[in-house]
Amino acid sequence: MKSKFLIVALTLAFGLSITACKEASKKIVTTAPVTFTKEGSLSVFRDQTDSLLVELDIEIAETEYETQTGLMYRNSMEDGQGMLFIFPEVAYHSFYMKNTKFPLDIVYIDDQLTVSSIIKNAQPLNESGLPSQEAVKYVLEVNGGLSDSWGIQSGDKIQFRRID
Repeated sequence: MKSKFLIVALTLAFGLSITACKEASKKIVTTAPVTFTKEGSLSVFRDQTDSLLVELDIEIAETEYETQTGLMYRNSMEDGQGMLFIFPEVAYHSFYMKNTKFPLDIVYIDDQLTVSSIIKNAQPLNESGLPSQEAVKYVLEVNGGLSDSWGIQSGDKIQFRRID
């Protein structure tokens, strides 16, 4: 009789632990939103005239984690902000919009700080590759449509500085 009671008790305890695990897995985990952190400033100048097109506050992505994550998981970015990716070597780079919730203009910039090419209005959550047309060292991401409204084009120059 004791062994039957022990078996029933163990079975009941096991069943309750599984139910408790299932309930625990249903908990909603919330995290703090990822927000912009100003790490520098960036200016874009017209190639032929050196006239200033725009000045931006920038967040800098240069570690492997930062460059892989970029603007993913964010809900938005202000129009006067951008993310500058700095790569250790000049190479062809391709970006995609996985887990990015708002449209972006992706500005590819060579090692001479010259705009090489621009992907305009990259669509949110699209996982298609968006490659540079030539080898680049930098990539600037801004809100979709802003490169047109600012008049940025291939051949324009950038300057940036970090906040110390």
